[in-house]
Parts: sequence; structure tokens; C-alpha cells
Amino acid sequence: MIRSTWKVKATLLTLLVATVTVLTSCNNDDDDDTVQPQTITDIVVNDNNFTLLEAAVVRAGLADALRQGNLTVFAPTDAAFRAAGYNDVAAINALPVNTLQSVLQYHVLNQRVNAAAIPTAANTAQPSLLTTNGTLYITKDNSGVTVNGARVSQADIAASNGVIHVIDRVLMPPTGDLVALAQGNPNFSLLVAAVLRAGTPVINALSGQQALTVFAPTNAAFQAAGFANEAAINAANPATLASILTYHVVPGRVFSSNIQNGMDVTTAQGTTIRTAVNGNTVTVLGRGNNNTAANITAANMLATNGVVHVIDRVLVPAP
Repeated sequence: MIRSTWKVKATLLTLLVATVTVLTSCNNDDDDDTVQPQTITDIVVNDNNFTLLEAAVVRAGLADALRQGNLTVFAPTDAAFRAAGYNDVAAINALPVNTLQSVLQYHVLNQRVNAAAIPTAANTAQPSLLTTNGTLYITKDNSGVTVNGARVSQADIAASNGVIHVIDRVLMPPTGDLVALAQGNPNFSLLVAAVLRAGTPVINALSGQQALTVFAPTNAAFQAAGFANEAAINAANPATLASILTYHVVPGRVFSSNIQNGMDVTTAQGTTIRTAVNGNTVTVLGRGNNNTAANITAANMLATNGVVHVIDRVLVPAP
């Protein structure tokens, strides 16, 4: 009886050891199966907010490039692409491959930059993968991080080969200086005529190397101010036009995200304009505008030497 009991105990002990061994082996297998971080391309493909970005990456042939290196990607959402006029995959696929490559490369830094590593300062310049005119301007303040005025809505999505920051706008690389930007937009034909009429000093300032911010009135804004057409512009005193135009110019790159409520900003003309921010509405008031401010109707149009904000009223200096 005693020997039989010992045999039972020995058998139970053997089963217990075997069970523990199997469980330990399973646990070790689970450890080996730990999910590894995905590449940037994998994250874009698997996120339903990036279907248009995915289409752009595939169309541009950059899927493999975004699986390699150590990168930072500022990733526009589908809503950002739609706001830029690209409503579906068909619209993306209608774009030339070279254009998509340039636009996408402009969103990529060739190094991993987490949000915590961005200095708290205005418009820190960072070179993107786009080799020509590929500078991005990144700002971090109490409200978060912006790049070229686009807001980072989600930061620090970790990938195996870098990090993704989600942004609310598609970034467009500059293709020319401030004068060229205005000349390429039919809504600025009266503004261009005014610059040409004002003469060499204004033309040189807007096409020079110094970074500037221009609050650019549309044709409708000039017409509301009494300049019905180019003939009316060409009949105006060049010195008067120069004074008005330089009143729309501020030194430095001031993106919409940098504008604060109640700022008195000194212009190139020498006197100040006042800014106001109310939610998503940003306005600019000239001292001679009788408290009727101009609305910024389109913001952050980047030129090689500055940034343009479209406004719906001509700013008038104090008499």
C-alpha cells in the first residue's frame, strides 16, 4: 500500500512538471510573437483616415521609400486632401506622377523628429526630402505644433522607420517668389498691375531674398476700393500705390497659426496694422479702414521668399 501511494505521487509529480514545462514553453512562444512596429507605409495603408494619402503614395511610387530610412512624415488626412480639392482616389490618380512625388517628398524629413524635440520657437526651418525649395517651417507653442501653418492634430505615431505627425492640410511646395506667385493667380491681376505701377522699389522688395508676409487683396477687393480695372490702377500715383502696397507687407514669415488676437504689427510702410482672431476667423485692420477689417479668406500660400494670405479688402494706412 505504501509503495502504491508513492507511485501515485510520483506520477502526479511527473504530470505537474510536464504541465509547467508546456505552459512555460507556450509563454516563451508568446514572447517571441510580440508584434513589431509597422513601417510608415504599413501605418498609412492600415489607417482609414489615410486612404487618399495611400493612393498618392502608390501613384507616386514611394511606398518602398517610406518603408526605409529613419524619417518624419507630416501626414495629411483624407479631410485635408479634400480641402485641397482632391476628393477621391480618381482625383489623385489624375495628377502627374512628378507632381505627386514633389508634394509628398515635401512632407518628409530625413530624420526622426518627435514633437518633444521641436524647439519652442517660431518657424524653425527644416529641410525636407524635396531638394528644390524644400524647406518646411515648424512652430511649437502652447497650442501645439504647426508646419507651414498646418496644425498637427496627432503627434508621434511611432513606426519602425520613423514617426508620423498627422496634419490638417496638404502642404504645397513653393514654385516661385512672391511676385511669381501673384502673377500665376488670375485673382491677383489688379494686385500685379499695382505692383508694376508702383515701380522698381516694390518689385525688388517682393522678389528679393528677405522673407516677407503679404496680405494680398483680390481683384474684388481692389474694385471695392475704387480701382475698377487695370486702367484705373495705371492712372493712380505710383507713390500712393507704393505706400498702399507696402502697408500690406510684414517682414518675416508669419503663418496664420502665428497670428494672435490684438497684435499691432509694423508693416514695411512704417505704420501698423491690427490683427484679430475669433475661432477660425482671422482679420486684419488698417488704420484708415474705419474699423472695417479685412478677412483672411485663404491662408499660408508659400513662396520661396515668404508667405501670402488672401484678404477681401484693401488695407488703408491712416490719413
